[in-house]
Amino acid sequence: MSTSTDGGLTWSTPIETAGHDKGLGGQPLVQPDGTVVVPFESLNQKIAAFLSKDGGASWTKAVTIGSTRFHDVGGGLRTSPLPTAEIDGAGNIYVAWEDCRFRPHCAANDIVFSKSSDGVRWSDPARVPIDTVTSGVDHFIPGLAVDPASSGADADLALTYYFYPDAACSSTCRLQVGYISSPDGGAHWGDPIQLAGPMALSEIAQTSQGPMVGDYISTSFSGGRATTVFAVGQPMPGAFDEAMYAPTTPLTVASSAAATRASSSAGVVRGEETAQAHQALKRN
Repeated sequence: MSTSTDGGLTWSTPIETAGHDKGLGGQPLVQPDGTVVVPFESLNQKIAAFLSKDGGASWTKAVTIGSTRFHDVGGGLRTSPLPTAEIDGAGNIYVAWEDCRFRPHCAANDIVFSKSSDGVRWSDPARVPIDTVTSGVDHFIPGLAVDPASSGADADLALTYYFYPDAACSSTCRLQVGYISSPDGGAHWGDPIQLAGPMALSEIAQTSQGPMVGDYISTSFSGGRATTVFAVGQPMPGAFDEAMYAPTTPLTVASSAAATRASSSAGVVRGEETAQAHQALKRN
């Protein structure tokens, strides 16, 4: 990790973690006491985090947030379990990623999340209840936001993600963008809504590593409402047309009365191996 004290004009010499950890997709977050917590995707099939309590002069050995079990998405779309992480007003950290641990035969990905008050002890990964585990829907590339004006059991969470209605698709895949929110720190969630799509794979940028809408997205709060930016491919009567879009109006967080979908860490399917979770890591 490198640090800067002049707004990014100059940077310190990179400093390794105490455990010489390797990975990608780091998400630095600063707690109110100045502790820096960096969740990242480890190279050993884990989501992990390391810390600094001295302004980046030293970094701890990484601790495990959770293992990753990843379903290769249809159509060769480039994605991997890169984490998305945010922090609430009290310094509680939330990390989400795509994972198939709750699906029989690892047949599709859910979005799962874990949280911590200190960056060291983490809750068991819980499933965001967008739909049932037998729905056949594949969810991936999450972008999580937490309203910094909220905290704890009243923390407002907003989650944007891409999805296929049919995880078993191939060239027939139709990509969509979804949104779901929680008014109580992820304990309960409102109904999901569709933001964009469906898009055919032929409408998405083709790269040397498959169709691609970006390995990651983000969601942010402003004035108590959430917004996000996502890629949308249009039908091609002539020139290729894929651009970045935002919702026409800010996204609201579900009320407590409307948030009836409970998240849970129960129901993990045991004894089934992950798919090739490190395909994108190896290419990088």
